[in-house]
Amino acid sequence: MLTERGIFLERAASGELRGLAERLSQVLTHCELCPRRCRVDRTRHIGYCRQSAAVRLTNAVVHTGEEPPLIVGAGSGAVFFSGCTLGCVYCQNFGISQQNRGFDYTDEALAEIFLSLQRAGVSNLNLVSPTPHLRAIVSALDIGARRGLSLPVVYNTSSYDNVETLRWMDGIVDLFLADIRYTSEEYGLKYSGVKDYWSVTQKALREMFRQVGSKGMIIRLLVLPDGINGTREALRFVSEELSTKVYISLMSQYFPVYKALKMPPLNRRITAREYEEARGFLEEFGFENGWCQDF
Repeated sequence: MLTERGIFLERAASGELRGLAERLSQVLTHCELCPRRCRVDRTRHIGYCRQSAAVRLTNAVVHTGEEPPLIVGAGSGAVFFSGCTLGCVYCQNFGISQQNRGFDYTDEALAEIFLSLQRAGVSNLNLVSPTPHLRAIVSALDIGARRGLSLPVVYNTSSYDNVETLRWMDGIVDLFLADIRYTSEEYGLKYSGVKDYWSVTQKALREMFRQVGSKGMIIRLLVLPDGINGTREALRFVSEELSTKVYISLMSQYFPVYKALKMPPLNRRITAREYEEARGFLEEFGFENGWCQDF
């Protein structure tokens, strides 16, 4: 699923990454990187994502809890960026995503973080919630390439992404690790604070698939109480508009945290029956590849 060397190296060698980083610097003066398009000048203020022009992250770790193709070797090199384009009431990393915990780094320091993960023996660079930080990420990949960085790049996203932004990453991202949170605009607004989650996500997933095909996508479906995440509709969309060969990661790990503790039905874990129903939808639509967490 992932090669040993990242495809970004070709764009780095041609000088394209350096040019793209410069273009993204200009974008930050009226930021439209995410679908909220808040147009804030992030060189002077912070956007909805709570980020300025500096790259901010909490930590970078050798992660062994991801899907099997990502944890070969020592594991996945997960870099947890601060901020998020969503505001999920049940976010397990709410301190990072919504309370903006973390530290600011220079592009050179971020490149060194990438290189340190490579030296630790990871098989990929797993960028968690990268969208607000694309300028620094592209710049760090360019700097890192000149210092021996060669890891394939994983774009770990909620899928609430602009198609235009994703197109800039064509030829940089080896694998999209993409969520489908909901298939209902009502639930997207109620539980993540965006009125157009599903319509935006469908367009984003089509663009991801165009870039990398079924071998370069893992779609995560976190099963939520009362079917809030819309597993069946999500799988119908993937089967009909992408491919049944796309890798599906069905996840049973939901547990209530943060604001969800006071928001029924999200204030409880899912039941065995709810999870088995979700597993049945995989068979209904004939998916060939993927994983189901143990309940």
